[in-house]
Amino acid sequence: MPHLDRRTLLFGLAAILLLAAAVTFMRGRGGEANPPAPIVTSSAVIDGVGGVAPAQDEPLVVYVTGAVKRPGVYQLAQGKRIVDAIQKAGGVTAKADAITVNLAALLIDGEQVIVPEAFTPGAGAAPTGAGPATSGVVHLNSANVTALDALPGVGPATAQRILDWRDAHGGFKTVDDLLEVPGIGPSKFEALRDFVAP
Repeated sequence: MPHLDRRTLLFGLAAILLLAAAVTFMRGRGGEANPPAPIVTSSAVIDGVGGVAPAQDEPLVVYVTGAVKRPGVYQLAQGKRIVDAIQKAGGVTAKADAITVNLAALLIDGEQVIVPEAFTPGAGAAPTGAGPATSGVVHLNSANVTALDALPGVGPATAQRILDWRDAHGGFKTVDDLLEVPGIGPSKFEALRDFVAP
């Protein structure tokens, strides 16, 4: 009987060891049942150059100024272009020089979009319906006080005298007629010659 008890004890001990080995083996193959959840720290992403770029759903903020109808700070979606920002600001004014602006460029957050005004000597000289002055020359027979005042060496008083002379003499036949206008001497005439036409 003692011999039988020893065998039973050995069988029991072997069974326990086999059970423990099986449990260890199964844990080693299965790994952890639930992997740790990812940690989300921010909605921002790394931009690839060490900085933090705004997330794709965050709007761009840009300042549109210059020759636009409603200058100001505007929000636009990611991927928008300069033309979209200008449209958001009401479009360009009649004085805008939009040809110098790259309308197709992508907007950058915090960017300032400037639409410059066109500069043409004598611009606006012709009255409504007469069309712009040719090659930036002010036409003496159609220019207003503002256009004449913009000429080199001509102030408001001289501009008005040019208009008075034009009205009194039926217009300018040649540029040389400017010499007959009070206040325009040879030196001032030479400064004006290349900027005016009859």
